[in-house]
Amino acid sequence: MSTGADMKIGRNDPCPCGSGIKYKKCCAGKQEAGGQPAGMGEAMGELRELLKGQSFSSLEEANAFIGKHMQQRNQAPMDDFHGLSSEQMHRFLHFPFETPHLVTFPSQLDIAPEAPIMTFFNLLADAIGEEGLKATATGNLPRNFCREAALAFLGEEGYREKTRFCGINTEPDFPELHVTRLVAELAGLIRKYKGRFILGRECRKLLAEKGPSGIYPRLLRAFTREYNWGYQDRYPDFQIIQQSFLFTLHLLQRFGAEWQMSGFYADNFLRAFPAVLGEAQPLHFETAEDMVGRCYAIRVLDRFAGFLGLAEIERDPDKRFSDEFRLRKLPLLDHVVQFHP
Repeated sequence: MSTGADMKIGRNDPCPCGSGIKYKKCCAGKQEAGGQPAGMGEAMGELRELLKGQSFSSLEEANAFIGKHMQQRNQAPMDDFHGLSSEQMHRFLHFPFETPHLVTFPSQLDIAPEAPIMTFFNLLADAIGEEGLKATATGNLPRNFCREAALAFLGEEGYREKTRFCGINTEPDFPELHVTRLVAELAGLIRKYKGRFILGRECRKLLAEKGPSGIYPRLLRAFTREYNWGYQDRYPDFQIIQQSFLFTLHLLQRFGAEWQMSGFYADNFLRAFPAVLGEAQPLHFETAEDMVGRCYAIRVLDRFAGFLGLAEIERDPDKRFSDEFRLRKLPLLDHVVQFHP
């Protein structure tokens, strides 16, 4: 009996191509010239070899045989995933905070978190205080506070450099503070009430009982699950870049003790998720790999890992116009996320 055409794959199952992505968002509906879903050639080739000489008494028996093989395949470690299986990657992508047998995120850190996002949040929380902070007519933070926060964070010399060509006249003129405010709202830590920013009730409780160690995990979850990393960066959506944040943290845990160039992590990301190149619309002076790699480095390494204090970033002052930088993990990473073998 023929079995290859009888294989049933659930739309929400990990794709048999090994990407770790749900079948409905990966190979389902993508047809190659031979009629097979794109990316499944290797999996189907394995099945054809495995089925040679096999005999089944029923379709159910054949499907059970195939299902067992695919389960074993999805549970096998993959080199491109640096030891993770397709099944584990599927959990990393779709259930990063709901897979305690693979990874845990403490709801309270055992150290005081040091990260740019926490510095800005503390400045914001102090400014809001008990009285609240009056919002502008456009719903942003007031200009004077934005300037004061920039001066406190950058110092006088850094502030002069920051405002050399364009001053801070609105909240979006200081992107780091702007993002912190948006993420804090998404996390339910601050909100607007009668034209003023106020601290939410739960935020006040967390600050009183746990301090920054209780606030940081809320910001991390909102940053990864609620905030749009592509906001204002003019790159294509590239949803998998944000969706795979946990894979990047896995890479940082494995390789981050030593300085690595940003291109090292971008290359590993592309090996794990090559299908993202199909979403790129490169210009005449760059390849799809260059575009996706630069977007990944900006969104994930700089604006996520760096901004949340999980990685230290250094740029070569002699290469001011270079997109590349080097980075290594910071101690906070080991307290924020724990991977389980």
